[in-house]
Amino acid sequence: MSELLLLILYCALLGSGVGFLAGLLGIGGGLVIVPILSIILLQFEILPPNQVVIAAIATSLASILFTSTSSALAHHKNGNVPWELAPWIMTGVAFGALLSGFMASLLPEEIVKGVFALCVALIALKMLYSSNKREENEERSMPNKGILTFLTTITGGLSAMIGIGGGALLVPLLTYFSVNMKKAIGCSAACGIVIALFGSVGYISSGLTHFRVEDGFLGFIYLPALLGIVCTSWFTAPLGAKATNYLPVSTVKKIFAALLVIMAGNMALS
Repeated sequence: MSELLLLILYCALLGSGVGFLAGLLGIGGGLVIVPILSIILLQFEILPPNQVVIAAIATSLASILFTSTSSALAHHKNGNVPWELAPWIMTGVAFGALLSGFMASLLPEEIVKGVFALCVALIALKMLYSSNKREENEERSMPNKGILTFLTTITGGLSAMIGIGGGALLVPLLTYFSVNMKKAIGCSAACGIVIALFGSVGYISSGLTHFRVEDGFLGFIYLPALLGIVCTSWFTAPLGAKATNYLPVSTVKKIFAALLVIMAGNMALS
């Protein structure tokens, strides 16, 4: 088996797990894709070590475009996408993701990773705390559309910056404003499409001068890895979406929080 086919096989195995998590938790899968794909790219010596992370982030975003589409369709069928809120949220995440993608090669990576890891750890603690409550008595109203768009612009920018679909920030944000957990996950899945689309445009544009299509790259996106991930994640995402209808909300919150803790630790130590 050639090295290229072996790389695609590894990425297909990665995609199968990522797809299920995307459907279950409303994430695009970048939490898992970026660290593991970085290891794969290093193992096969696809590009210099100092360019591995940005290629993994860009490829992760591109794969999320497919994974989130599959997941969002499944959540829509189950009535879990609050379309009355989605347009305002999508506007914010689109602008933030596009801006972040264009600035990809200029961002101070170490500072961003450290700050984001701290934020994610705090979010995880909040989710774990709320999942242990028997009842949520405090109801918070949704802010006006302008503030909501501003908050989701930050969400989209941070998400595209590290190659995730936005669920790590968007789900806690929406549940904080008393949006039903399943609705928040469904909305996050739909917004993951927008983050991935606009973020990928930015990463492609900023990476065209660094890599060539002849070498398997479209901007910063590594196409063979993208193929491997998408060919399985598209089919496993609906399975995860169905699982949200059978798991209690508290269990989903605990799983989500545990995943955030893992991501925060990985980013802080990398």
